[in-house]
Amino acid sequence: MGSAVSLRIPPAAGVHPVGCADVLVGGGKEVTGNPKIPVTWNGSLLPGTDRKPLVIFSHGLGGFRTLYSFLCMELASRGFLVAAIEHRDGSACAAYHFSEGDASSSLQEIWVPYKRVQPGMKEFYLRNYQIHQRASECVRAVRILEDIDKGRQVCNNMDSDFRLDSLKDRIDFNRVAVMGHSFGGATALLSLVKDNIFKCAVVLDAWMFPLEDTSYQYIQKPILLINTASFQTGESIQKIKRMNSGGADLKYLTVKGCVHQTQTDLAFLTGYLANKIMGPQATMDPLQCLKIHVAFSLDFLHKYLDLASCVPMLEDLKEVIQAQVICGFPIRNDSKL
Repeated sequence: MGSAVSLRIPPAAGVHPVGCADVLVGGGKEVTGNPKIPVTWNGSLLPGTDRKPLVIFSHGLGGFRTLYSFLCMELASRGFLVAAIEHRDGSACAAYHFSEGDASSSLQEIWVPYKRVQPGMKEFYLRNYQIHQRASECVRAVRILEDIDKGRQVCNNMDSDFRLDSLKDRIDFNRVAVMGHSFGGATALLSLVKDNIFKCAVVLDAWMFPLEDTSYQYIQKPILLINTASFQTGESIQKIKRMNSGGADLKYLTVKGCVHQTQTDLAFLTGYLANKIMGPQATMDPLQCLKIHVAFSLDFLHKYLDLASCVPMLEDLKEVIQAQVICGFPIRNDSKL
């Protein structure tokens, strides 16, 4: 009998080696960090004087910061600095922060469990409260990186050999994007409203339910939405179409052979329990599915962050894109969310 479950992520295909580190700052519930992925742990930034474009990544409901390692390291291998947040609003599967105390007391871990909807509770009010905290955490992540970039002291409460001062004068805050999946996709949309530091957003299968109706009129920046074939309902599609009434670029694509979880590292799960964990399976190769996501994301980010063109990867995937990608939405109403 084979293993119950295993997960092996392919190496990044970009030209740059990828390093990662965990960063935990402050004693409160806000924490930022980079995902733990199969690359150089605590690897330093490549030497140089150039400033790197920044992508803030927000995970989905019940997820965590390292669940999107493939996507994050693909971006990093192509020259982006990627900060993947582990949210402290009770939407992560489990998270922790350190207690606030004076200098004489040792820090204590305080766990933040996943917050379920209780009987009699209206889910919208819980998730709407969470999405506002999540978007504020995305903004806070940028502010912390701004302090680091300016050489201000930022204490990393994690036991890490990574030197935060290696990021001094290396982040391009004129080229900042926000990206997310599911609940994180909706978080990315709200982040565009929270702060003008974000120039654009890449949104993967956004769970639109937690966003209040009044927020849509203020979402007026370029957005790329990459959806799977079965997750979005007609109602959520109509919500998406109400955004950007001011005329900013709104591009939405549907990848036919993918399912909601294929946009995460769970796409690489193998073993006899994988089907039970994943649920409905994708009909196309998960690596090809994620390569499509990377190609369109890079092309969009390069365009709206005013970076050099990134067309070759789209050209390499031309045949599979023609077969599997729809420019728009196929309306199906089998989504559970």
